[in-house]
Amino acid sequence: MSEPLRNQPLASFFDALASGSPTPGGGSAAALSGALAASLISMVCNISLNRTNGAPDEADAIRSVLAQADELRGEFQQLAEDDIEIFNRLAAAYKLPRTTDADAASRRAAIQKVTRQAAEVPLRTARAAVHVLPLCTSMANRCSRMLVSDIGVAAALARATAQSALLSVEINLATLDDKNYVRQVQAQMEDLSVGMVEETQGILDIVRARINQ
Repeated sequence: MSEPLRNQPLASFFDALASGSPTPGGGSAAALSGALAASLISMVCNISLNRTNGAPDEADAIRSVLAQADELRGEFQQLAEDDIEIFNRLAAAYKLPRTTDADAASRRAAIQKVTRQAAEVPLRTARAAVHVLPLCTSMANRCSRMLVSDIGVAAALARATAQSALLSVEINLATLDDKNYVRQVQAQMEDLSVGMVEETQGILDIVRARINQ
């Protein structure tokens, strides 16, 4: 896929994802899921801004959420691109010559370096996904009851994005020799995961309560 993802029709992305090419893959799919979550929040904010009935404080709060959601959407789109780029660099590293011992050592060092970078991209995706959840919480009680299910979908997508991205981190950590770095990243992963399921469930509880009120 030579054309940037953000410039392609969604059908083209799906075709590429289903093709025999390894890119785009799970990392880009996770980032796309995050972009969908952020987009839903932006949609709810934009509709809500037309219904604030002139309440300036409420409008300012919604605009703040909207700005953050729009920023996250752009970040997710870039992360989907970054995932493809880093995979291509990793594939190139695996193709380096290993005829001599020096070649083999150079190839292994290159693979280790790029694999470390390949772990960092989905870690950023997971971190961005966790940042989506407070925006959902903020809008769950502010938006119209008719829009609250969209906030629930955004929260569920954000959780799926984080969990999916962390799987991509894990698969890259498994091949790294630097165990100190691996432990550091695993600690970051644990920090991101703590409370995420509970936070998402709290949002969904609000959503369902409003649906059924």
